[in-house]
Amino acid sequence: MDEIYLNQALGPVGPLGPGSSARKPAPTTGPSFGSVLADKLAAPPLKLSAHAQQRLQSRRIDLDAQDWARIHDGVERAAAKGAREALVLSDKAALVVSVKNRTVITAVDPAGMKENVFTNIDSAVII
Repeated sequence: MDEIYLNQALGPVGPLGPGSSARKPAPTTGPSFGSVLADKLAAPPLKLSAHAQQRLQSRRIDLDAQDWARIHDGVERAAAKGAREALVLSDKAALVVSVKNRTVITAVDPAGMKENVFTNIDSAVII
């Protein structure tokens, strides 16, 4: 009698194949995978510390989306080599970046690069 009760509670047991009538899961109410992915791709790939934001503004360093993409690519290349703190050099700026945290720590304009000493870095990437 117990076996009959269990079978009735569980329903038919057997392999589920293309012709089976298994219940479909209820639709979720959260955001779709595509919308989450699009949001992540639209978000800036690097964070800016408050210090770096201040330096970019005070030194009038204007970086466009293409510049940020190149910087991000440089940081990714540094990460692939095991870098922790990298100096990313471009024609518009020199950025010290925490590779682990993907955070720009400070920025220097081209005029400030001359005779400047960058400390606490373990790698340099020229983009």
